[in-house]
Amino acid sequence: MNTKKFIACIYLYHTHAVTNLKDMTIVDTDPVRLAAYYSEHNVDAIIIFDMSEEEAEHEEALDIIKEICGSVGTDVYGAGHVQRMEDIKKLLYAGCKKAVLDYERPENIAITEEISLKFGKDKIMAAYDDYQIIKDNKALVEQYVSSLLLMNAHMIRETAAVTTLPLIVQINQLALNKLLEFLSYDNVAGITGNTINDNVKELLALKDLCKENGIRVEQLEAAYAWKDFKENEAGLVPVVVQDYITSEVLMVAYMNEEAYENTLRTGKMTYYSRSRKELWLKGATSGHYQYVKSLTADCDMDTILAKVSQIGAACHTGSKSCFFHEVVKKDCEESANPLQVFEQVFAVIQDRREHPKEGSYTNYLFDKGIDKILKKLGEEASEIIIASKNPNANEIKYEIADFLYHMMVLMAQKDITWEEITKELAKR
Repeated sequence: MNTKKFIACIYLYHTHAVTNLKDMTIVDTDPVRLAAYYSEHNVDAIIIFDMSEEEAEHEEALDIIKEICGSVGTDVYGAGHVQRMEDIKKLLYAGCKKAVLDYERPENIAITEEISLKFGKDKIMAAYDDYQIIKDNKALVEQYVSSLLLMNAHMIRETAAVTTLPLIVQINQLALNKLLEFLSYDNVAGITGNTINDNVKELLALKDLCKENGIRVEQLEAAYAWKDFKENEAGLVPVVVQDYITSEVLMVAYMNEEAYENTLRTGKMTYYSRSRKELWLKGATSGHYQYVKSLTADCDMDTILAKVSQIGAACHTGSKSCFFHEVVKKDCEESANPLQVFEQVFAVIQDRREHPKEGSYTNYLFDKGIDKILKKLGEEASEIIIASKNPNANEIKYEIADFLYHMMVLMAQKDITWEEITKELAKR
């Protein structure tokens, strides 16, 4: 049986979140805030339906989707306003884990193979109302689509008889016993729609109920129980916390058994506060949650290394990391961590943009604007090609460094970060 996901929906219309595809009543004027709310309440993913019709509104929607992807700790699936491959590319480049093809539109069916071969079938879902569409295109979807989004729950039995592809079912109103019945289908991989949106505060209780009924749900399953760890004299285990992307050490805290179990249950780091002598869900007051990516015990089983997706700052001072007081530093050449070097140079470029400095070449480029930046980038690319004909490799290094600098100026101009670039590279 598939592990079941509980997936929230955001129906994006005129930059607002509305009730559903047919009801334009505004639920929240700030879709990013709503996405954070859903993420905080333990949804396993969020589907965003872009309901825009005009191209300008579509671009606004993509900016919102990009902001949501960068501010929540859960997967985001992008749907709606897909007419060509370019639309799928924009959704994936905005940060969506998957993009959804609307199979009610014949042109979406026609581009399935091309899109799947370009981006990989694991990035593609197909949405439909009538199971006959899937039946008629069974060979296509099973070869080029990773999962299905059923928009009409009444078609669940017919679809289950046609294909074994993982099935996400949109349900806007359903009794609890019926919901459990739907989740018991082998190929039903999750539930979405207003049934989840309206009951998001009860999601953990619903997951517990599913487990009581033998239905596996999306939760962390630990290889070790708390009794396997060696507690200190206070009954605690220290936890070293790292950013899962950069490996930057963010903080050190402590867990007791209750904090450990709560971390596994919610997927968000929970600690025991030694000063307050109580459980401490990181981010509960600040919104700076830490979403678990991995927990690893050391050789003695007395320390836990947590790799997390950090929302906002880890430190109560507002710093990304709690470690910023330099105690001592020996004068030596540090090994160059490539990403750290890129981030440091990029930070200087961004600072010049925000705080112009007289005589700065970087500010000269920003003042001249995008055409000048692009011209310089083109010139530096040509210099790399010319230098590559030279047997001396040093010249190539210099030209590549110049190119990367001008590329980072362009990134700052276009508000693109290294994190976005590295995430995109990691997908390929």
